[in-house]
Amino acid sequence: MLVVLAWTPATFLVEKASGWNPSLPSMFLLVLLDFLPWVFATPAIFWLARRFPITEHRLLRQLSVQIVSGILLLPLLTLCGVLLGEFFVSTLRSPTVDAALSATVIRTFYAVPTYVAVAGIGQALAYFDRYRARERLLARAELRALEAQLNPHLLFNALNAISALGYREPALADRAIGHLSDLLRLSLASRPEEVALREEVGFVQGYVDLYSTIMPGRVSFDVSIESSSWDAVVPTMLLQPLVENAFIHGISKLTGAGQLSMRAHRVHDRLRIVVGNDAPLNPAGSPGTGIGLTNLRERLRVLYGAAAQVTLERRAAQAMVHVELPYRQLSQ
Repeated sequence: MLVVLAWTPATFLVEKASGWNPSLPSMFLLVLLDFLPWVFATPAIFWLARRFPITEHRLLRQLSVQIVSGILLLPLLTLCGVLLGEFFVSTLRSPTVDAALSATVIRTFYAVPTYVAVAGIGQALAYFDRYRARERLLARAELRALEAQLNPHLLFNALNAISALGYREPALADRAIGHLSDLLRLSLASRPEEVALREEVGFVQGYVDLYSTIMPGRVSFDVSIESSSWDAVVPTMLLQPLVENAFIHGISKLTGAGQLSMRAHRVHDRLRIVVGNDAPLNPAGSPGTGIGLTNLRERLRVLYGAAAQVTLERRAAQAMVHVELPYRQLSQ
């Protein structure tokens, strides 16, 4: 319609100067009928652009296909437009076959820029579709590689803790191995890139149970999730690195018992998650600078770009990690 509106005034003035005095509405209808065949041809031209993309590796062959398709399509589209115009709005002074063919030949040359424009738009759309598909594949491959780092990391840290426990409390070590086996079975199972927060908290509960067995009586776990946040979408294995850091860099360094807390709530179109833990007043190193937090930041970058944020905060004997994500429910 935009093309028709743009062409109507110019066509009206040209026809009026040539001696034909049409009304503006009839000229609008004529131009509309002239472009009507393009409405049905455009999807085919776009399909050709996707099927035969013009690239530097296949320039001549693909360009030849586009040229041949233009040579075949342009006369047909123009003829259809001429016949529609003659049927609804008579424009030829002598409506004969020769006059219709002559008008078709002339309008075909005028339609060449239209075909080039439509084919060019189709090539551009096809290029961006290929670019987006390539970016999605690269992002998925990068995400899989980052996720693959987490399972060995989880296993090695847990085994180190269990091995130290085995010399003192063999029964507890045996129970901890059972928890670790269940945890690894879940983590190695095929899981989507994103899950509901409810499922992720359930997975983390198994991890807390493991470390509660390794450090009996030294861990209390407090969860406070807003009702609207339970079904919010989060990346798989979002919370496990945070909880692992809380145990390894915080609670395990304490001389007594410590608390691990988890909060989640929605703020407009954002989901805010805070994982906090008790920590020594004078930590030997900077907590959360290992593979866990670095891996998490990279995975969030791949999934959400700049829309996700991870910040680490220390308050006296408390360490907290704040995570912000776009809020989206699993069903959406």
